[in-house]
Amino acid sequence: MTEPVVIAMIEDDEGHAHLIEKNLRRAGVNNEIVPLRDGASAIAFLFGPNGTGLVKQSRHLLILLDLNLPDMSGIDILRRLKENEHLKISPVIVLTTTDDRVEIQRCYDLGCNVYITKPVDYEKFAHAIQQLGLFVSVIQVPKTI
Repeated sequence: MTEPVVIAMIEDDEGHAHLIEKNLRRAGVNNEIVPLRDGASAIAFLFGPNGTGLVKQSRHLLILLDLNLPDMSGIDILRRLKENEHLKISPVIVLTTTDDRVEIQRCYDLGCNVYITKPVDYEKFAHAIQQLGLFVSVIQVPKTI
């Protein structure tokens, strides 16, 4: 029996967070979504009270990560995730307004699995999130060893 994947949504814009969740649900994704509004709360949730990430070792996580957070860069969070022995296998989908090619390549070099640029236009953004929902509904997260 497989354990459900928990989606950690690191997004500071409440409107974007609502739109992401609404369209994930519309696409049939019923997984638990944990909204995290800033880098500090994301780090606390992902790495736990002792900061090792061991607390999340047995949980299946999918991380939706905005790069533009009010208190730290999503790049720093991505780097820490992929350097952590307990969290590095968790898939990371960068979902951000930054469309700079250098920044996109940097995210892939650090280990992000998918990079999606948020369109400014509401309809395009909603469509991109619906496509993300379809992707999430079929993704398999590997078991930790």
